[in-house]
Amino acid sequence: MKDSQKSVGSKHFGFRAVAVISLALTLCGVAAAQNAVIDWNAIAVTTALNGDQTISPGSNTSGGTSVYLAYTHLAIYDAVNAIDHRFQPYGAEISAPTGASVDAAVISAAYNTLISYFPDQYNALTTQYMAALGLIPDSQAKDDGVQVGKTAAQSIIAMRAGDGRGANVPYVFPAGPTAGIWIPTPPAHLSPLTPWAGQMVPFTMSSASQFLPDEPPPALTSTQWADDYNQVKILGAVNSTVRTAQQTEIGFFWTEQTSKQYARAFRALAAGHALNTSDTARLFATLWTAVADSFIGCYNAKYHFGFWRPVTAIQNGGIDGNSATVPDSTWMPLGVTPNHPEYPAGHACLTGAVATILKGYFGTPNVNFTVSSTVFNPAHVHTFNSTKDLENEVEYARIYAGFHYHHSVLQGLVLGQHVAQQVLVNFFQPVAKH
Repeated sequence: MKDSQKSVGSKHFGFRAVAVISLALTLCGVAAAQNAVIDWNAIAVTTALNGDQTISPGSNTSGGTSVYLAYTHLAIYDAVNAIDHRFQPYGAEISAPTGASVDAAVISAAYNTLISYFPDQYNALTTQYMAALGLIPDSQAKDDGVQVGKTAAQSIIAMRAGDGRGANVPYVFPAGPTAGIWIPTPPAHLSPLTPWAGQMVPFTMSSASQFLPDEPPPALTSTQWADDYNQVKILGAVNSTVRTAQQTEIGFFWTEQTSKQYARAFRALAAGHALNTSDTARLFATLWTAVADSFIGCYNAKYHFGFWRPVTAIQNGGIDGNSATVPDSTWMPLGVTPNHPEYPAGHACLTGAVATILKGYFGTPNVNFTVSSTVFNPAHVHTFNSTKDLENEVEYARIYAGFHYHHSVLQGLVLGQHVAQQVLVNFFQPVAKH
C-alpha cells in the first residue's frame, strides 16, 4: 500500500467529539443565517427524503434527491433573478414588479415547487410556508414576491414535465454470478436502484450519455483489474487487518446519504461566507444542477456498463479468468454495498461536480469546506482546505468502504468534473453590463 493512501485525510481526522460551537455551525448553520435560500434548502432536503420511497436501506444513495433539489433551486434562482436581474435566467424570462420582496419570492418558489412534487406533504409544507411568510410584513411587495415565486415554480415544473423522473425502466441481470456483470448484492440482495435516472432528460447536458466514460471497466484478464481487485480486497474488507483506524473512519464518514450530507455543508459554506440571498440562490442552483446532472450521467454509465461490485467479484474471483484474483467466498465489505452497478463510482461523480463548481464559483481551488457526518454520534467533522483535498479523500473512502475499485472512482471524478465544467461555462452567467 502506498504511503499516500495511509495519509489521506490526516489533516482533519479525529475520533474525538468536536467543539460544540463548531459542530453547531456546521449542522445547524441555518438558524444563524437569516437567509431564505438556506432555510428552504433544509426544508427541501427533508421533504425530498421523506417523500422519496426509493431510498436504498443501508445505502447512502437515494433515488434522486438531488433531482428534486435541482428543481427547487432552479425555481428559487429564477424567482430571485426576476427581481434583481443580475444573472442569465435558467428558464423563461419572468417579469417582476419593481420592489417585489426577494424573500417572499424565495419562499413561494420553494414551496410551490415542493408541493407540486410532494403533494402528500402539503400540510407540513404549508405550515412552514405560512410561518416563513408571517415574518415578512404584509405589503404589496410581499404579495408581488409571492406571485413571482409561484410563477418561477410553475415555469420550472412545466419545463421538466415528462423528463423521465420515476419512469419504468427495466434492467435485466443474470440470476447468478457471471464474470464482470452486476447482480444484487448481500445482505439484502435488493433490486437495482432507479435505472430511470440514467435515462432522464438532464438539466444542462445535451444528453444523459454526453460524458459517458471513454474507458470501460478494465478487462478482467488485465493487470489493472487484478491490482484494483486486490487493493479493495485488502483495504475494503470488513475484517481488514491492513486498513488503519483513520481509513476506517473515512470509509464510514462518507456513507451518510449524499445529498443530505452535502446540503448541510453547502448551507454552512454560504453562511460562513455571509452570502446574500441572490448569491446564495445562484451558488445553490449551480451546485444542485451540476450534482443532479452528474447523478444522471453517472447512472447512465452505471447501467450502460453494468459492472460487478467487489462483494460479488471477490467472492467469485475464480470465474474471471485471471490467476492473480484469488477468490474469498467469505469476503464482505466494510459498509453495506449500494444496490446499483459499480462503474463508475457514484459518490465520485457527485464529488467531482461539487469540487469543480466550488473551484469555479470562488475562483480558486483553495476553498475552506467543512463536511460533517451524522453516521457517528456525536457527529464527526472533516475540514478541507482545497477542493483537491476533498476529491482525494472521497477517492479512497469508497475503496476503504469496500464499494468500488480505484479505476471506477477516478472515472467518476472525471465525469463529475466534465459535467460541472460545462455548467460553469454555459449557465448562470452574470448579465453583461453595457
